Formats: sequence, structure tokens, C-alpha cells
Amino acid sequence: MTHTFTVSPDFPPARISGWFIFNTWLQRRLEAAIHLELYDDFVRQRADIAAGKIDLIYANPYDAALLVREKGFVPVARPRDKADEAIIAVPAASAVQHVEDLRPGARIASTDDPDVRTMGMIMIEPADLSAANTAAVACGNYVLVAKALLSGTADAGFFLKQSFEELSEVTRRQLRQIVESHIYVVHHALMAGPRLAPRRDEIRDALLGMDQDAKGRDILANLGLAGWDELDEEATEFMIDLMDTLT
Repeated sequence: MTHTFTVSPDFPPARISGWFIFNTWLQRRLEAAIHLELYDDFVRQRADIAAGKIDLIYANPYDAALLVREKGFVPVARPRDKADEAIIAVPAASAVQHVEDLRPGARIASTDDPDVRTMGMIMIEPADLSAANTAAVACGNYVLVAKALLSGTADAGFFLKQSFEELSEVTRRQLRQIVESHIYVVHHALMAGPRLAPRRDEIRDALLGMDQDAKGRDILANLGLAGWDELDEEATEFMIDLMDTLT
């Protein structure tokens, strides 16, 4: 039987090869056939999750409730020392220095990354802004969010912190961060679906040992990760409740 593994679409495009290498490593460790399916957007990915096509996922925290409470996924591990934080940035030459300087009608570029958009919308509330009095500029990825700012198509942009930091140095020099979230406990998670849930402990042990040898550390580095920590049900339920509160 071939299982299907997928990754939250918000990862930087430069990490694509890293996920394929990770998938090959995981297949060998588990002695199981695992197909890596990558998606360009959350809509198509969620449709396949709903259809029961996904067995293993590196999931966006926003989707944790759907996965755990509706689809029977179990938490396995979380990336070590890597919380999901959001950044709002503007063009470096913008007169906007603080969130409060943004005005109704501001054009805000963002991807369809739900947790980043949720945090971003919370961070613009001090300026009395909301979806009702701002203009959304939809972008396929964070590179395109940056391009929207640099081209003058948008006044501000929402970024996943990691993705902002992985923009080219040339691009980052032309942008200026005005605010960053500090939630700390929101993070991606690797979760196993019902068909792989019986092998949860085996998958967890493989992941937790990745940083113990040179090959594993090299794969982690290609993913921008330092290692994995175990993720239990209690911590996952806390994050789900927090995301429900934020939304």
C-alpha cells in the first residue's frame, strides 16, 4: 500500500527539493511506500484531506482542528524552536512607520496562508482596520507578496516570519518590517492519519533521532529545521483552542 504525504503549501519554494529528500529518507526508515504530494494552495490540499487521501502531513496550525477533530489524525512531532510568527512589512521608502499609520483603504498583500492572515488581521486592529475597510491583494506565495509591495500594487504585506527571512537579501533591503507577532505557541506539526496512526511511535522515534547523524542533520538543514520535538495530544488541543480563539 502506498501512503500519501503532503506539506502545508506555505513553505518557501526553495525547500521543495528538501521535502522530496526527506520523503525518501522517511520511506527507507519506515520501509514503506510513501508518495509526496505537494499543493499550490490550501483549497486543493483541504479537498484531498476531506476526501481521505492524505496519510501524513506537515500541517499548518490553522488546519489542526480539522485534522484532529474531524479526520482522526494524531500529532507526532513539531519543528524544534520554530514557532509560527507573522510579520507586516511595507516598502522601505513608505511613509508608514507603524501599523497605526495605515489608513482605511490600505491595500494589503497576503497569501492564502490562514494562520498568517489571521495574525496579520489581528495586528492591524490598532489602526481600526479590518477586512471591511482594507483591500485584499491575493498572492500565490510570499515572493509575490514582496513583489506586490515593490511594484506599488500593495501598501503593506503579511508574511510568515521564516518566509520573510528567506527572501533574497536584495529584496529584503527594499522592504521594512513594521510589526511582528509574538504568540510563541503556534507552530506547524507533523501528523499521521488513521492509516498511519498505528505507526505513530515509530515515525516519532525516527524524527526525533534525525539530528543524531550527519545525513539526518543535512536533511534537516535543507528544510530549515534544527530538529524535531515530540508533540502530544494535550499540546495540540491547546494550540487548536488558541487558534479558535484567534479566529
